[in-house]
Amino acid sequence: MTLAPAIDSAEAAFESARHLASRFAATAADRDRERHLPHAEVEYLSDAGLFALTVPARFGGPDLPPSAVAEVFRILATADGSLAQIPHSHYVYLTALRLAAPEDLQRTLFQQVLDGGRIANAQSEKGGRTVADIATTLTRSADGARLDGEKFYCTGSPYAHILAVLARDADSGEQVIAFVPADTPGITVVDDWNGLGQRTTGSGTVRFVDVPVPPGSIVPRSPAVSEPTGYGAFAQLLHVAIDTGLARGALEAAAEFVRTTSRPWFEADVDRAEDDPLVIQRFGELTVTVRAAEAALTVAGTAVDTAFQVPGLEQAAAASLAVATAKVLADRAATEVPSALFEVSGTRSAGGDLGLDRFWRDARTHTLHDPVRYKVHHLGRSTLNRVPPPLHGVL
Repeated sequence: MTLAPAIDSAEAAFESARHLASRFAATAADRDRERHLPHAEVEYLSDAGLFALTVPARFGGPDLPPSAVAEVFRILATADGSLAQIPHSHYVYLTALRLAAPEDLQRTLFQQVLDGGRIANAQSEKGGRTVADIATTLTRSADGARLDGEKFYCTGSPYAHILAVLARDADSGEQVIAFVPADTPGITVVDDWNGLGQRTTGSGTVRFVDVPVPPGSIVPRSPAVSEPTGYGAFAQLLHVAIDTGLARGALEAAAEFVRTTSRPWFEADVDRAEDDPLVIQRFGELTVTVRAAEAALTVAGTAVDTAFQVPGLEQAAAASLAVATAKVLADRAATEVPSALFEVSGTRSAGGDLGLDRFWRDARTHTLHDPVRYKVHHLGRSTLNRVPPPLHGVL
């Protein structure tokens, strides 16, 4: 591991993200096409300190607010939707660690993160009736605790040093999070993710067979997700940032292609494609869509910051509703704009060697993470019936 440099401000984080995004954009299409896992690129993110942004100040970290982390994700997503997705569960579980873990475990894991350590989720499973059903079991005995089960959608697992494993305590039946080194005997990380988009996120299978859990590394999940902490709103905010960044990246790619490569339609009677009044009109419409999503992301980020600074039901509810609004707008932008890229750019843009379809495939895949129809539902209930949003960690 490499000691991450100190990022002492949000602007320093943004500048680092912008530099790396520019670097990553040049090879993003090749990584996507060849499904080349970005181990080196993830190390660059670590070396730049972009996995340590929320480490609390009392442990020597920059302690940046949720809005700053979201902006870093948005910047990265303009270049590569997969790379922006890889740190997602890392930051979600750092929040769970801060909210629910004892001081000693926080000190240990936050120091590992400052030293370059990365966390990935081992949360979802394929076999349950719903995504909320967990069959992976944590069994306690005189010799310590052990994990058994199989996970999927384990984003970031091929790049992780630590796995945050969501399991059911065999004694209490409660859900717990076990922080386990990824190289522990009995853990198998399988690179079997085959999504049509986000091809290099490493979101495949992780198996646990009689895996020993380090003493003191088990945390109850409930304090993070069932209390008005802003935990779910922050997790969703990062999803919003990825979708918004994909929309912006697609819009910029479309503009560049039209300026440099597209031919004007003969009926436009212009010499350059960028002078076609109907193309200009469409770019204006798409710009409104993207800017609306970006503005909603900013508003949502501020609301989540407040929920973290001033915990309480009112602040948590406001954050969830602001993020839900932003999620709906970002979902629309992320699916519409990458599709419209081809509409405004013309037939040449459909060349498979260009890889411009990755924006749409990444967005279409990522926006399936959780259905926006339930965001709209909770917004409607709040407005019409004055029903606050639920506390379940996904809103």
